[in-house]
Amino acid sequence: MTTLLGGIEAGGTKFVCAVGTGPDDIRAQVRIPTTTPEETIGQALAFFQAQMREQGPLAALGIASFGPVELHPESPMFGFITSTPKPGWRNSDVAGPFRRALKIPVGFDTDVNGAALGEHHWGAAQGLDTFIYMTIGTGIGGGGLLNGRLMHGLIHPEMGHIRLPRDPQKDPFPGGCPFHGDCFEGLASGPALEKRLGQRAESLPVDHPVWALEAHYIALALTSYICTLSPQRLILGGGVMAQQHLFPLVRAEVRNLLNGYIQSPAILEHIDTYIVPPGLKDRSGVLGSLALARASLASSSAP
Repeated sequence: MTTLLGGIEAGGTKFVCAVGTGPDDIRAQVRIPTTTPEETIGQALAFFQAQMREQGPLAALGIASFGPVELHPESPMFGFITSTPKPGWRNSDVAGPFRRALKIPVGFDTDVNGAALGEHHWGAAQGLDTFIYMTIGTGIGGGGLLNGRLMHGLIHPEMGHIRLPRDPQKDPFPGGCPFHGDCFEGLASGPALEKRLGQRAESLPVDHPVWALEAHYIALALTSYICTLSPQRLILGGGVMAQQHLFPLVRAEVRNLLNGYIQSPAILEHIDTYIVPPGLKDRSGVLGSLALARASLASSSAP
């Protein structure tokens, strides 16, 4: 009998809820606008309850959420979104309502760790045990696996908030992050590009100088991750990276910044397969939430 799973890609603009087992078996899916926690979670819960009536019980649910989030199971705030700047969502319990109402195991992690797990199971990270998945869009975040385990620690990685060198002469834009100004997210996210330009970046031609600046900031961040975490692959998703012409610019700038220091064929000879788009395209997050559900089910049944 097929083990049916539920998944939520909980984003700042929408919740994508799905029921299925994997990429080739999605039985139902819905997109719910992210409004208030009560309304959004209530609509998502109603979707899963309806699906359970129609299709039978779910074995587990996975939630891949925007953050920051609390991931320590012993914490009384486990499953909460914590210090988010999104109005109304600070210190909101996301996982708890589903656990209490559905009475099934609920896996909970960051949106990027969830997407990374999806890529590991079915996408561009298959067969790898150490890699990074990044989303560069409305915000910037990163996660992935280190030696086969999802990246957790003090809290979880906040790769979008590392500080980058900015030359005010070349880029007078002070950055758009409400916490740090000109951190990676503050300089290179979609909203940062729009604030810098006064218009949406996707309307610009591919030879506009802002794309070289964007690639430079992305490459600065990636070289830091390469030198500290030594990933076997870097997977770049999100709305900004839908601009496919950024990939060759980023790859060239990464090699330029590393300047031959990392002596690996993956970078020196095969960088086109080292810095790549998601294999699951825009489905990494929702499929990753199903992978989180699967991991939660395995964990709950372990002796």
